[in-house]
Order: sequence, then C-alpha cells, then structure tokens
Amino acid sequence: MTDTNVLNEYEFIQLIKNGPLISIDLIVRNKNGEALLGYRKNGPARNMWFVPGGRIRKNERLDDAFKRITFGELSQEIDRRNARFVDIYEHFYENENRFLLQDLDTHYVVLAYLIDNFNNFRIKENDQHSEFRWMTVHELLDNKEVHVNTKNYFNRISSPQVCKQA
Repeated sequence: MTDTNVLNEYEFIQLIKNGPLISIDLIVRNKNGEALLGYRKNGPARNMWFVPGGRIRKNERLDDAFKRITFGELSQEIDRRNARFVDIYEHFYENENRFLLQDLDTHYVVLAYLIDNFNNFRIKENDQHSEFRWMTVHELLDNKEVHVNTKNYFNRISSPQVCKQA
C-alpha cells in the first residue's frame, strides 16, 4: 500500500460533492465495557465526541485499510480478523464537510467493527481528535456532545441479540 491514493484538497472536495465516502468506524470497548471516543477537530461531526475511524482509499483492500486506520487512530495496528463486523450504516451530514464549505453535504457508507477488551494506553491525540475519553454506554447515550451516529452504534450493540454474539 502506498500513499499515491491520498487525494489532494480539490480531488477530495469533488469526491464529497459527487459520491459517498466509504469508511470504517471502530467501536472500541475496554475490559470494563467502556467505549473509546475521540473529540473531533474536523468536520463532519466537528466538536463532537465520535468513535475512531477513517476513510477507505481507492484500491485499498479492507484488511489494509483496517490496519492503517487502527494504527492511525489507536496507535496500534490491529488485524480485521480480531474485530467483529457489526453492520453497515449510512451517515448523512447536511452542510457539513471536512473543509467547512457552505452547501457541501457529506455522505458516508460506514462499515462498523467492534473491538473488545482494548486497553492500549498509548493512544495519543492526532489530526482528527484533540483528546480521547473512555465512557460508559450510559454516559455516552446521555451526553449531548456525543454525536447521534455514535449513539446509534451503541443502541445497536447494546441489544440482547448483539451482546450474545460479542
């Protein structure tokens, strides 16, 4: 995998304007069942708590994207086989985008994965998050600064059917 598939600003704006972005979101829980959330610096979901994750690049295999994203977000490369696929989600952000441009909506198709028993204390701030915090499911569902798309993950994985599979 090379960085030749990294888009410049103009190309990324055109992609946002003309199609959905495909990403992987990481629902990360520690051994106490708390969830890892990052406070977003960039749009969409700027100034909100959100699960870690990232966009899949063109010509990037899912396994490679998963390793790149987990390393960039969690400071640890994790193999996709060590996570559990939860579901596919759609996120629509009206007038929200990375570039803070007016009248530019962002649409994501998201592959959500659950990583359980994660206790890496090397996680550090990055270009997407100013800080990270562990929250209980109850805390994050009650917190107005946690984005609704993140809350939707925890409403889904907290259901009895999904918990049995975990």
